[in-house]
Amino acid sequence: MAGPAGSGKSTFARALAAMTGLLVIHLDQHFWQPGWVETEQHEWREVQRRLLVGDAWIVEGNYAATLDLRLERADTVVYLDTPWWVCAARAFARGLRRRPPASLPKGCAETVLRRMLGEWRLIGMLYRGRRSEREHEFALIAKHGQHAALHVLGSRREASSFVERAHVRRQCDAGR
Repeated sequence: MAGPAGSGKSTFARALAAMTGLLVIHLDQHFWQPGWVETEQHEWREVQRRLLVGDAWIVEGNYAATLDLRLERADTVVYLDTPWWVCAARAFARGLRRRPPASLPKGCAETVLRRMLGEWRLIGMLYRGRRSEREHEFALIAKHGQHAALHVLGSRREASSFVERAHVRRQCDAGR
């Protein structure tokens, strides 16, 4: 799963997992070490290789530098093509949340100020990268994921419809 920060990847992944029963791998939970220490790039690639050993999973998160690893193993790629201004509004709203999300990495405490600054910093990054990041991810998908079915979803309605279709397919497959 790919898309800009704030596009709804985590929410979409949880909904898809609930409908399909597939394991969700939240990359942030594996990238960040206690105290918000980043995993070294070479080690991060190895961590992902270990995470991707199963036959069926949903991976959500950014990390374009290692997208090739996920694309090589994926049979389906979902790109949430949410407009940058919607992503920015979501980042702004997340910065105002009183309680931290349940999906924080282990050992990574979050204060209100840290969350606000982190989320609000995304707004500028989203604006600056609104074209280039999308183009870069699509180039990676074309290079490493040409064997996978690509679904570009541009709205919540399209995302909900995709999840519902996945649920129906899963039920049909289970009935065989």
